[in-house]
Amino acid sequence: MKYDFSFLTAQPVAHRGLHGGEIPENSLSAFEEAAAKGYSVETDVQMTKDGELVLFHDDDLLRMCGVDKKVAACTYAQLCSLRLKNSQEKIPLLSDLLQRIGGRVPLLIELKHQPNAKTNVFLKKVAEELKDYRGTYALQSFHPAYVKGCKKLFPQIPCGILATAHPKKADLGGGAFWKLKAHLVKHMSLNFWSKPDFISFLFCDYPTKETEKFKGAKLAWTVRTPQEEAYARKYADNIIFEGFLPEKTVV
Repeated sequence: MKYDFSFLTAQPVAHRGLHGGEIPENSLSAFEEAAAKGYSVETDVQMTKDGELVLFHDDDLLRMCGVDKKVAACTYAQLCSLRLKNSQEKIPLLSDLLQRIGGRVPLLIELKHQPNAKTNVFLKKVAEELKDYRGTYALQSFHPAYVKGCKKLFPQIPCGILATAHPKKADLGGGAFWKLKAHLVKHMSLNFWSKPDFISFLFCDYPTKETEKFKGAKLAWTVRTPQEEAYARKYADNIIFEGFLPEKTVV
């Protein structure tokens, strides 16, 4: 059966919600602001030490919370004592987002690499959280094993691979084999195995031989100006944006 994945390209996707000024990224306020303006919402999922699914991009808490600790080393109760930047916003749970959005706009959920958790444990936690959600959503990750696993757990949900032509050591979790990982990410070498429904490629790295031959939907991240959007849309079907308000499709 062929499923309708057109929502992936219907409206621009707000990167970590519609944040800026007093509204921090990956906060409930940022998600609400995006939904209120009719944009799809992108966010990042990680797992705490005690197995809770939180929405937070960085591996550590320093940039957003001023605390030099790893997210995965903290319990959810410990994270609840922190605030995002100079706001009163807490680090939200995935369940908080699902309840707040309630299907009003599509969600694009990035699964961050969890080196302290087995792949099947992490993915099953995500699947359990999403099983009763009736809104529209897609899943994406830099890690082919996550994409492969998600396609088994979520057969009717679009699952995509994130990639860039210039991956950084920190983005790949470091380690002795990070250069090999970088090569695989750059060329999306494991797509034959993970079979992603869409790709999400760094906008300024378009086009490549691999992006041009890919037949599914193509997203471009992270677009920050109308000029960057104009370039990205030459090669991609939709953008993941921040820092400006792109035009939406009239529906």
